[in-house]
Amino acid sequence: MERRLARRYPVGEQDFKKIRDNGWLYVDKTAYVWQLAQGPDYYFLARPRRFGKSLLVSTIRYFFEGRRELFTGLAIDQLETRWESYPVLRFDMSQGKNFTVETLTNYLNDQLDENEARLGICTDRIDVSLRMKNLIQKVYHQTGKPVVVLVDEYDAPVLDSLCREDCSEGIRSLLYSFYSPLKGNAEYLRFVFLTGISKFSQLGLFSGFNNLVRITTNPDYAGICGITKTELKEQLTEDIDQLSRKMGLTPEETLEQLIENYDGYHFTWPSDDILNPFSLLSAFHEGRIKDYWFETGTSGYTVELLRKYDVLPTTAGQVEAEESDFNVPLETAMNSIPLLYQSGYLTIKAYDRRRDIYTLDIPNKEVRIGLMKCLLPHYLPSGIVPGMGVKTQDMRLALEDDNMDSALRHMKEILLMIPHTTHTDHEGHYQRLMFCFFTLAGAECRLEEHTSAGRIDIVVRTRRRIYAIELKIEQSASAAMQQIDDRDYTSYFAGYTLPVTKVGVSIDKEKRTIKDWKINE
Repeated sequence: MERRLARRYPVGEQDFKKIRDNGWLYVDKTAYVWQLAQGPDYYFLARPRRFGKSLLVSTIRYFFEGRRELFTGLAIDQLETRWESYPVLRFDMSQGKNFTVETLTNYLNDQLDENEARLGICTDRIDVSLRMKNLIQKVYHQTGKPVVVLVDEYDAPVLDSLCREDCSEGIRSLLYSFYSPLKGNAEYLRFVFLTGISKFSQLGLFSGFNNLVRITTNPDYAGICGITKTELKEQLTEDIDQLSRKMGLTPEETLEQLIENYDGYHFTWPSDDILNPFSLLSAFHEGRIKDYWFETGTSGYTVELLRKYDVLPTTAGQVEAEESDFNVPLETAMNSIPLLYQSGYLTIKAYDRRRDIYTLDIPNKEVRIGLMKCLLPHYLPSGIVPGMGVKTQDMRLALEDDNMDSALRHMKEILLMIPHTTHTDHEGHYQRLMFCFFTLAGAECRLEEHTSAGRIDIVVRTRRRIYAIELKIEQSASAAMQQIDDRDYTSYFAGYTLPVTKVGVSIDKEKRTIKDWKINE
């Protein structure tokens, strides 16, 4: 029997030509490219880091260069009939980290050098704005064709400088100057496409371009980046089967875990569910599910701004908001919601059309756990001390086995590991600590869940069960359970399909940990 070669995955690869030449997995997004090419001519797309924006830009480049051979068998091969070639200028700003005005100037000149060398153009190494203008016009006159300009991660240097006040204004001013020729040379341009994370108003792009179309929240382009749940189920069944064999699971169990960990993004409403492509392809490539995106997609500016806004682990979840609350330039943001949304830590989960209100929440398990790891040091100065991570993993396995008794035994040991100086005697402190570690153990948690009769201290939701937990300090676990029964908290979950378990927990404030507990289904 002929041995079949395993599928190759382009993890981190952003060049469309290389992916096609090597026969690596490519989920076809070319129908979107064709749709963009029909006009208008100026577009902006915002998506979080590691979400496929660079690959999209590369795909657009090769299309406008007329490289039809790279698109054989893809949707655009049937849609496009002319395959005309245009000169393409491409600028990659994704490396824009730790720049000063001087080093950014050098970087921009290097980008201009690369484009000039590729197109056989030479301009004077002068002011970057004039040089950009001269390059566009020289390319147009030399080739006789309008120019395509692609800018990937246009805002990366600005984002990186947000927390560096000494150079932030200078970097914004320099980039404004660099991009300004895109507004004044429309007669020389065929197509302009910019990607980024935020729409920085101070760069002038969004006020100066009368014809710039923002497709970030356009339902027609909801699936332009990332991998939709429909694509996963219809095009990647072979990959799911292969991963399931490596993990010792059924394909159905594997699909469930992929969706739980990497799915849940929506950039408009309505929208198909969208999975993080970097994490999904990494899982296929490595043969296991882990937190790939959070380990590589969390930038320094994100951490600094979370500190600036004093975001606590328990406050980074579900929130109702108008679009103007989250889809705004980061430099004008008054709270953490735009940062969390635009960076991919919150996403659209529902939309009330009558109220024109969106519900935002953490998209999936990977982000929920990763964000907790990021925020925990701000609430718990000691962070994760040695042994705490092991106990958290033991909690995770116990919850997966529906063994809350075992999970609470590990929680008790974790609380004993936390230094005395960080403790307080009030119930809310232990609510927040337990929230953090249940979340790190992979469960979905809510604090102070309101019911008609009161508030449930902690609601823990796993794949198979919901736990309604009541805490009492210096009172018995039976007293905590009695409150659950007296206030009939379980009736709150009447419409849920998962079974509900009641948990009463007693806290010993002298030993600063769980004293005992009672569990009733």
